[in-house]
Amino acid sequence: MAFTDSIGAATIDGLAYVGGLARLTGGAAKAVFISPFQGKRFHMSRAIHQAMAVGVEALPITSLISFFIGAILAVNAAYELRKFGALHLVASAVAVSMTRELGPLMTAVVVIGRSGSSFAAEIGTMKVNEEIDAMETMALEPISFLVAPKFLAMILMVPCLTAWADFMGVLGGGAFGLAAASFTWGSYIQATLEALIAHDILTGLLKAMFFGLVITAVGCQEGFSTGLGSEQVGRSTTSAVVKSIFAVVMVDLVSTTIFYLTAPR
Repeated sequence: MAFTDSIGAATIDGLAYVGGLARLTGGAAKAVFISPFQGKRFHMSRAIHQAMAVGVEALPITSLISFFIGAILAVNAAYELRKFGALHLVASAVAVSMTRELGPLMTAVVVIGRSGSSFAAEIGTMKVNEEIDAMETMALEPISFLVAPKFLAMILMVPCLTAWADFMGVLGGGAFGLAAASFTWGSYIQATLEALIAHDILTGLLKAMFFGLVITAVGCQEGFSTGLGSEQVGRSTTSAVVKSIFAVVMVDLVSTTIFYLTAPR
């Protein structure tokens, strides 16, 4: 009975957590897309500030990681393809892998480490300092003021970062192709363009948008659920990173399965 009780409690807690994520996401979506048409103010300056922090400031690390990932993909693909005399397919392997899967996923991991954790730490610190209570006293809705700008920034900037990561990954693969696979830049780019179809690129960008929603919801949810004390802020930040990575992988699995079933044949 103790075992079944623990499973039941874990299930209820999990469903309650998903419900909290849905509530946050729904409230933020309403504040972004509906409330401005009802005469309520949307804090666009905060959204722009969040977009700069999430997107522009993440470009250097995203570029570096994506370039190296593209080069690593090219090396591993060439290791197997040269056995069949098919080194000309290295560009195709790198392009498809980056746009469909690794570009969105690696971008999401970088954003989780930089932004998802900071969301949890920021809101958690505000809760510990009772700033959330003060906002409610002043008739400021915390979801509209804190979550909605992050929500808008993430759904716009994570796909943009993903597109840039795809480009840098192709460049990384091209660097290896020029050095060890007898490509020229012209032939490598041509092979890349021939390998890609619109479905590959669009599915990767859609995944990135879903990842941005998940990262925002989990980071903010962990911040709002922070307990009292500075130690709890650290725990919430760690929990936000771990749960965001798990949630992103699960969303990736589901979306990849759906896109596979709906892919043109």
